[in-house]
Amino acid sequence: MSPGTRLIDVDSDDENMLEDGVRNRRSSRNEPTDFNIPAPNDVDDVDPAFNLNRRSKEGSQYESLDYDVCENVLWRRDQTKIKPKFTVRKDFSRWVISLQIGVCTALVACCINIVIEEVSRLKYGFLKQQVDENVLHGDLSIPYLYWSLLNLVPVVIGATLVAYVEPVAAGSGIPQVKCYLNGVKVPRIVRIKTLAVKAVGVATSVIGGLAGGKEGPMIHSGAVIAAGISQGKSTTFRRDLKILQHFRDDHEKRDFVVGGAAAGVAAAFGAPIGGILFSLEEAASFWNQSLIWRTFFASIISSFTLNIILSAYHGLSSFRYRGLFNLGEFAPLPFEYYELPIFVLMGVIGGCTGALWNALNSRLNMFRTHAIRQRWAKVLEAAFVAVLGATFACLMAYTINDCRPLGNDPTEHPVQLFCQDNEYNAAAALWFQTPEATVKALFHDPPGSHKILTLATFVLIYYPLSCVTYGLSVSLGIFIPTLLIGAAWGRLLASFTVLAFPASSAFISPGKYALIGAAAQLGGVVRMTLSLSVILLETTGNIGFILPIILTLMTAKWSGDYFNEGIYDTQIRTSRVPMLPWHVEPEYQNLPARLIMARPVVCVRLEEKVQYLLDILKNTTHNGFPVVEDGDDGSRVNGRLIGLILRSQLVVILKRSFYVESSRFWESTVSIEAFRDEYPRYPAVEDLHVNEYKRSGQFSVNMHMFMNPSPYSVEEGTSVPRIFQLFRALGLRHLVVVSSENRVCGIITRKDFLKHH
Repeated sequence: MSPGTRLIDVDSDDENMLEDGVRNRRSSRNEPTDFNIPAPNDVDDVDPAFNLNRRSKEGSQYESLDYDVCENVLWRRDQTKIKPKFTVRKDFSRWVISLQIGVCTALVACCINIVIEEVSRLKYGFLKQQVDENVLHGDLSIPYLYWSLLNLVPVVIGATLVAYVEPVAAGSGIPQVKCYLNGVKVPRIVRIKTLAVKAVGVATSVIGGLAGGKEGPMIHSGAVIAAGISQGKSTTFRRDLKILQHFRDDHEKRDFVVGGAAAGVAAAFGAPIGGILFSLEEAASFWNQSLIWRTFFASIISSFTLNIILSAYHGLSSFRYRGLFNLGEFAPLPFEYYELPIFVLMGVIGGCTGALWNALNSRLNMFRTHAIRQRWAKVLEAAFVAVLGATFACLMAYTINDCRPLGNDPTEHPVQLFCQDNEYNAAAALWFQTPEATVKALFHDPPGSHKILTLATFVLIYYPLSCVTYGLSVSLGIFIPTLLIGAAWGRLLASFTVLAFPASSAFISPGKYALIGAAAQLGGVVRMTLSLSVILLETTGNIGFILPIILTLMTAKWSGDYFNEGIYDTQIRTSRVPMLPWHVEPEYQNLPARLIMARPVVCVRLEEKVQYLLDILKNTTHNGFPVVEDGDDGSRVNGRLIGLILRSQLVVILKRSFYVESSRFWESTVSIEAFRDEYPRYPAVEDLHVNEYKRSGQFSVNMHMFMNPSPYSVEEGTSVPRIFQLFRALGLRHLVVVSSENRVCGIITRKDFLKHH
């Protein structure tokens, strides 16, 4: 047997610098993690004691992905059968799958967009008709009731699907995708049922007039499509096409999900390069050159396919629909260098208001977690917010008489209300269309299209309304409402500046400042700089305006980071997902491995009894077990590391009866396909049916053929920052800590780097 792969070999350092706080945290931790158990009360026990208290569902919800390939005997045997032609065919298959990911993501995006567009046209056309008819009679309660009903019905449908069918489809899905690409297996995140609920839910939510958009959920949808296409099977429909078996592992699947997420960004914004940068900046942890090219290819195909379909659907001779979020054609946006301080100030405003938005939203969602637990209550809450949105829209439209001549506003359904003939109400125009159309109008409306009172009231209403909406049990994104708030106060700031300094009208354009305000607000909420800069650049097509956009986004991020984290990071932290940050926590900087590792470790011998394997599978929640030999008195304690076996492997071994006593029946025919066929939903140990005769101690399992013979390991004196870099660079799930004699001392997982775990 080959020894474990020793990554770092250092001498033990003096322990005088060890911090009592970390030591106390490790010694007093009574709850088991995914991979280890607490120390037994009696340290003289021969074998580690099991913690018989099962972990709560919340604690055991998240696991790590097996990004590291298990190079066991079966894997090496499979590699020897691979011919050069198969390698070429496998690489070609990756490109074909990337093509399919791009096309399918674009098709889903087109279907969602067309449904929202057509139903919204009917909805707002009907509401305009009701307002025009009833305003003459002085009875505006009827349009309000119709508006509330037309908001209520679709939102209740979408909220019911999310609450009762697939709760993981709630929100934009970007935090979950970010966790998955970081190496955390979020339950049910990439299932076909999640995609169906997400697609229907986002359509009903936008049609229902909630303060949200469809762009964020497209990133999640692309990730689900990529995960499904790349596996050649569907566990939901129980269909296995017997193709693409070599892609059935976490390593390959995660790489395809990267391409799917980027394709979702490209479909949403028409920004292929922005999709790659989004995956790099916000999502993926482990990259290689070929993955970048395939991701870029999927993004281009997604944007191009969507452009063709939507342009053809709208009867255009040229391709103008690069993405779902179509900002329209921007004229050149010149700027003067003395405007840069104004852009910096707007970035500060966006960062501060974004930080306040994040703080309010996180506290509101924490309240929801404790107070609104029943599914019917979640549906009722979404219905209440839908009616609340219609109420505020009617109050603003009925009370603010902001009349403008017809023809100066691109809105499709101009409402006259109390205005004169050939005029429309600009305050009502902000609500009588989808949020995407309102953002586009604020970017392109000519100067003087809105009163200052109209814009100020709209910001004061939409800011808290969007904060309340994000976190409901519905499928909605945060990009559009955040852009809408920023565009409104950006245009408001331009109006104030021109009012205070009339001479500034020569260089201040309301559309330009609306764009800067939108960038500042979005940067202050999500805290992305590089990818957002490129997304806005590709969406607007103004390469000369990249300096103000970057300057605004950087200022917004720095200002917001002074107060709190971005909204996605905040959601991840409050959900207690063990996601690795970019850098190790400061309190771990000077610590050795022995202070953060979990011990004692549940180990298995090279040849182990079936009864013992069943015991450790049922009585622990660990997902990896070091394989040892030469332990004290032949036991598993203080054994030398010779390999690592996963829980999923042990379950498959027991399910298929790969016992030593019956090896003559299976040893010559067993292959790695036995494990790939069970991926990704491995059987639960409770579903295993092992009769009493096999439990009696007469049957055993030899790990030689199945274990990873060269697991990564470090000595117990290795510094935590160096270990952290190994996890970030290699995507490790388990790291065994050994002594200078290669004897198992402890084990480290990603949870051991995080304070709240």
